[in-house]
Amino acid sequence: MYIEKQISKNDLGWNSFFEEHFEQYKNKNYAAMRIIRENRGKYVARNENGEFLCEITGRFRFENETSDKFPTVGDWVATSVVPNERKAMLHAVLPRKTIFSRKTAGEVTEEQAIAANIDTVFIITGLDSNFNIRRIERYLSIVADSGSLPVIILNKADLCLEADTRKAEVESIAKGYDVYAISAYSQTDVEQLKKYIKFGETIAFLGSSGVGKSTIINSFLKTDYLKTGEVSDLGSRGRHTTTFRELILLPEGGMVVDTPGMRELQVWGDDKGVNKVFDDINDLSVNCRFRDCTHINEPGCAVLEALKNGNLDEDRYKSFLKLKKEYAYLAARQTMKPNAVEKARWKTITKSVKQLKKLKEY
Repeated sequence: MYIEKQISKNDLGWNSFFEEHFEQYKNKNYAAMRIIRENRGKYVARNENGEFLCEITGRFRFENETSDKFPTVGDWVATSVVPNERKAMLHAVLPRKTIFSRKTAGEVTEEQAIAANIDTVFIITGLDSNFNIRRIERYLSIVADSGSLPVIILNKADLCLEADTRKAEVESIAKGYDVYAISAYSQTDVEQLKKYIKFGETIAFLGSSGVGKSTIINSFLKTDYLKTGEVSDLGSRGRHTTTFRELILLPEGGMVVDTPGMRELQVWGDDKGVNKVFDDINDLSVNCRFRDCTHINEPGCAVLEALKNGNLDEDRYKSFLKLKKEYAYLAARQTMKPNAVEKARWKTITKSVKQLKKLKEY
């Protein structure tokens, strides 16, 4: 079984940034903790005194209607400890250095925070039936927009005869970012990933189910802390059944965040990440006749000219347009959001007033 040593807040990533923002809570005798586990609105936080089951205060819940304001794994929070219990009341979330988010699934236009205060994100893809270059572009764009450092890991190289070719293919669309082809199952080249493990820094693992996230984390922990199971897809193996996010301390320092496999990763934020990942298309667009060229049907479009001449891959071009369209649609939906939030706020207030009246009558 994996046993952790006695730790300090610095081990958990505490630094001057969070110290500055926590200053306002010191006179209230609050304790700073980091969220290490979150599952359907239930939280476990930790500091130098151990782990605490956290409950959100009614005031916090009333003042924060949208889910992006609520804590997520990696957040630092201000809490008051319940005397003689391993419980604490959560009063506030400290500002985040980085935030990795996606749009909530479905029709609601709302941010879902996946993990906060992440330094590096390992984008894990299997070199089996899971391999999809367009998905890698999507993940890379979203991570680049989060403020974290993206690193691409191509796992299951032992199952792919064309591992070097696929690695070169990924490097061609991920210029400026590190790409590794490894085998977590046989531990081939996993050691080179450990250079990203640093004291007080956090690595998040992102990828579909069955790509080997848990196997890599177990190799860092030097134990089978996270159990894996067999996958049914031919040529694949090792699906971890995680259904919640968890921050795990590593024995050599640093932390990792294990996340469930994501079937859907909708964009959130702006398209800065897209511009970074598709910098080749942005470089071409400088020569377009019109500054606001959409690169679809305008005359004098340098991007379309490169596409016509074969200097730009058609699938990459389509991937670029698809992501741009998604961000444009998101921006349009967000302009309607303030009115919807205000409406929901007054609906909550009205409901609370009615409940109060019922209690008085009773």
